[in-house]
Amino acid sequence: MNIAAKIPTPTVTTGPLPASRKIYVPGEIHPDIRVPMREISVHPTSGEPPVTVYDSSGAYTVEGADIRIEEGLPQLRRDWVLARGDVETYQGRDVRPEDNGFAKGERLTPEFPAKRQPLRAKDGKAVTQLAYARAGIITPEMEFIAIRENLGRKAQKEAMVRDGESFGAHIPDHVTPEFVRQEVAAGRAIIPANINHPESEPMIIGRNFLVKINANIGNSAVTSSMAEEVEKMVWAARWGADTVMDLSTGRNIHNIREWIIRNSPLPIGTVPLYQALEKVEGIAENLTWEVYRDTLIEQAEQGVDYFTIHAGVRLHYIPLTVNRVTGIVSRGGSIMAKWCLHHHRESFLYEHFEEICDICRAYDVSFSLGDGLRPGSIADANDAAQFAELETLGELTKIAWAKDCQVMIEGPGHVPMHKIKENMDKQLAVCGEAPFYTLGPLTTDIAPGYDHITSGIGAAMIGWFGTAMLCYVTPKEHLGLPDRNDVKTGVITYKIAAHAADLAKGHPAAQVRDDALSRARFEFRWEDQFNLSLDPETARSFHDETLPKEAHKVAHFCSMCGPKFCSMRISHDIRAEAQKEGLDAMAARYRDGGDLYMPVDAVKPSDG
Repeated sequence: MNIAAKIPTPTVTTGPLPASRKIYVPGEIHPDIRVPMREISVHPTSGEPPVTVYDSSGAYTVEGADIRIEEGLPQLRRDWVLARGDVETYQGRDVRPEDNGFAKGERLTPEFPAKRQPLRAKDGKAVTQLAYARAGIITPEMEFIAIRENLGRKAQKEAMVRDGESFGAHIPDHVTPEFVRQEVAAGRAIIPANINHPESEPMIIGRNFLVKINANIGNSAVTSSMAEEVEKMVWAARWGADTVMDLSTGRNIHNIREWIIRNSPLPIGTVPLYQALEKVEGIAENLTWEVYRDTLIEQAEQGVDYFTIHAGVRLHYIPLTVNRVTGIVSRGGSIMAKWCLHHHRESFLYEHFEEICDICRAYDVSFSLGDGLRPGSIADANDAAQFAELETLGELTKIAWAKDCQVMIEGPGHVPMHKIKENMDKQLAVCGEAPFYTLGPLTTDIAPGYDHITSGIGAAMIGWFGTAMLCYVTPKEHLGLPDRNDVKTGVITYKIAAHAADLAKGHPAAQVRDDALSRARFEFRWEDQFNLSLDPETARSFHDETLPKEAHKVAHFCSMCGPKFCSMRISHDIRAEAQKEGLDAMAARYRDGGDLYMPVDAVKPSDG
């Protein structure tokens, strides 16, 4: 037996964001549900109500919450799952040395202390949200999502602005539980919610809902630990990530993932192929269906909510990548391409896809069909290999839907701006409007160290065109493993991109927060400007670098323009002058002086 070294219980970041408190909205169909939102208070002098925003941070931002990482979060959804009567508990598989990359002794991360038996579907039952939606059932998860998506906008009807271009998306003024059910039933949206991850707070991914973002975390063979990865997950949730993917590739994959899932209010995704490769000591040619199948069950029992599966990498597509500038850049895609060429046959992911569906159906693990042949450079964007794989992903989507499995489609990658919309249009047509989930895309290749910006540009565009979830890119992309600060930078960058897309699509109530911050800016309510921003800490620190005194928090200028050149202060002076003289008197003066504008040919030269 391998005995893990004892390590101190990790601590994570907790406490509310500035001027914020957690509020809960009850359900109507299911009165026991309580949907969390964040309420940001504004200064009393504004005469405005608090601003309600979407909140995915879980219990970690509740004032005074007693967080014990070794116990995990409360099991929010367990009673909902059991009440449906279609699941059973069972012993589950034993953890084996290969599950943790054969780590032992001091190198073995301790197991999560609280153990429980996994759940699975009873024989002949489908326990997916898609199966329930098709049967006309509105689950507690669906009502939870409807309330969450509305952001309290029913009470803010007068503030709704709908002047965007939705490119065929159908976003209602008010999201009902029935609308959620219909979108899931049609395959246009997914609810990633494994029955073994009851700690997760239900969320939805679909183009007729708010644009979501994913943050990637995970250790590597070179660096990082369980404590760091759990904190990265909590940190990503704090700043607004909607899902997290654990892309660990080193030792301790099983145990680190267990700690993450038990403490995550967000859906967790993985690429099972990475762990399967570790089980065969990193030799791609030695991978087998049996090893991969065992890994799927292992992760499904733990509670992974969605699997990235590169089943679209087919043998006869691989030659299409030979003349690319950057070849195959997907880790999963390159692993499967190597396996296919070595064995000269279709991948076991493609050949056993229906069996994979059966596993996902038994736990409600959603598919994220991977784009193993995505372009890794601008030169390779929209090429034959990329779109050939997309066609196969469309075919696999239909197979998964026939098995009542939820599906989203992964997309590129590196794409210049003028080629982005073609990706969205083709995906909608080929994949039956299944949700699109893209990595960026990066719009140029010349900015290592700034790829969060190059990709944020593409992410905002493709989100506007209809992509349902955007996978963040950090400043470390192509350079190294992201740390805690990189995670925050990536999340904030992608929150900006997703929100910009929601505004452009004309999402109801998306502009409420913008307008509240704009009014605070014009009225020099500095504290409100900080608190309403996506990153209050950074906004405050930038202001205080040059104007640190408390008196500066009520000043009618910042260090950019100073008191004499502040355009907003001058605008206030203009308004004050207009009010002093009276608008009617000013209008009369203009009339007495004639038109303010006269065409040149109407001006006669003087006789003098």
